[in-house]
Amino acid sequence: MTTTTSRSSRFKRICVFCGSSTGNKTTDRDAAIDLAQHLVWRDIDLVYGGGSIGLMGLVSQAVYHGGRHRVSGDTWGEVSPVADMHQRKAEMATHSDAFIALPGGYGTLEELLEVITWAQLGIHRKPVLQVELVNVDGYYDSLLAFIEQAVEEGFISPSAGCIIVSAPTPKELMDKLEDYVPYYDRVASGLKWESASS
Repeated sequence: MTTTTSRSSRFKRICVFCGSSTGNKTTDRDAAIDLAQHLVWRDIDLVYGGGSIGLMGLVSQAVYHGGRHRVSGDTWGEVSPVADMHQRKAEMATHSDAFIALPGGYGTLEELLEVITWAQLGIHRKPVLQVELVNVDGYYDSLLAFIEQAVEEGFISPSAGCIIVSAPTPKELMDKLEDYVPYYDRVASGLKWESASS
């Protein structure tokens, strides 16, 4: 990405999920760095799990070297110590305006599906309740096909099927993110998810 002027975004902080490995394709590594550059260009801070290796390391280091702030759980950025993985994910969601997933493995998929479910249930109250996929070389095509089939077979409502927005490149995805207006109905928007104090 080559640009000299920044573009302000309506988002202050975006959480990025991705692999702790760089994967086998240079296109995945290129997409991670390109996404980081788009965050910097749009003056968006990074929220992430704190990993310093793999695609996550590439994203966090590129954001850091681009002059943006990162909220994390490890070496790059502001550290927020937490008790366990559940609290880590809750903190990441609390500090984020939206969520983006690059290619990754089990952890990425688990984080991705959890925030999708939280959006559907109304657990997180973000101004924009969606998850964005950087679908590098069709990496998430199988997941998107699964969601489409689940909608067709009545396991996911058509409106909840729209929680995920995808694009093949970070630039296209960021443009979609800026223009996105949620229009799905939450399954349980009136529920209170905070635990009662005794």
